[in-house]
Amino acid sequence: MKESYWGYWLILLGVFVIIIMLIIQNVTSSNTQDYYLVKEITEASMIDAVDLGYYRKYGEVRIIKEKFVENFLRRFAESANLSSTYEVSFYDIYEAPPKVSVKVSSSSKVFNVFGDASTFDVVNKIDSILELNPDLGKEETE
Repeated sequence: MKESYWGYWLILLGVFVIIIMLIIQNVTSSNTQDYYLVKEITEASMIDAVDLGYYRKYGEVRIIKEKFVENFLRRFAESANLSSTYEVSFYDIYEAPPKVSVKVSSSSKVFNVFGDASTFDVVNKIDSILELNPDLGKEETE
């Protein structure tokens, strides 16, 4: 009889370990995807928001704040995971020199483990400065 209880406990322990591994895998993979998503979208939105008229006239790189926010939110909405709830916050958006700080908080879906419901909040913060090659718009003549 003792041996059968040990077998039940080992099966219960195995199920518990598998549940914990699945929860950790879900949280870490969604965190990694969100980080690279925010990083790439921030860079692309900054490039899209460059004020080309100002650059041609003065030779300095400047972004348009409203255009950056619009591009970021549009791209993020197209690419975000639908099973998570996101909160996007913008801090320190400077037009010249172009610098942005973006914080994206996401909460995962609800996990029920033995009647205990829990969610995991993941915060990704990106500080980005846009630097372009100063010789980018000049033609080479030989």
